[in-house]
Amino acid sequence: MKLRHVRTVAVCALVLVTLTGARGSKSGGGCDDDSGSGSHSSSGGSYGDSGSSSSGGSSGSGGTSGSRNSALRDITIDTCGFDASGKNMTATLRVDNTAGSLDYEYDITVVFKETSGVTAGTARVDDFPVTSGRTGTTEATTPYTGTGDGSEVTKCEVRRASRSSV
Repeated sequence: MKLRHVRTVAVCALVLVTLTGARGSKSGGGCDDDSGSGSHSSSGGSYGDSGSSSSGGSSGSGGTSGSRNSALRDITIDTCGFDASGKNMTATLRVDNTAGSLDYEYDITVVFKETSGVTAGTARVDDFPVTSGRTGTTEATTPYTGTGDGSEVTKCEVRRASRSSV
């Protein structure tokens, strides 16, 4: 088992224990050791109670170019849940351009899903700049329009991502 997998398991166990008691406060869910980067996820990066946290993979819609695949591999969902007001679904995204030799602007689409798999909302981040050799953090946020308390929203996925050099 690689060191990054051990770290992922440890961090996710801590997150799971922390968030299990906070379920009533409408905050995210846990994850397991299906993380990593590469082309193994059929729907881009995801985070949630479904038991997977991943970055990378190909977009579930249409063909993907090399730039899109690279962009998906660069993005990790750090948190998924609600903002302090409880009215907006929010995903904190880490965009890693440490291996890049060019500055990029990223366009990212995040989908928030219910336990049943139904899409609860979609958020976009456009033209997010990340300098070569750096990592940037941003949030994708969209209003919660459901009729429940939000506890049914348990997963975030990076549906699409692309990058262009600046």
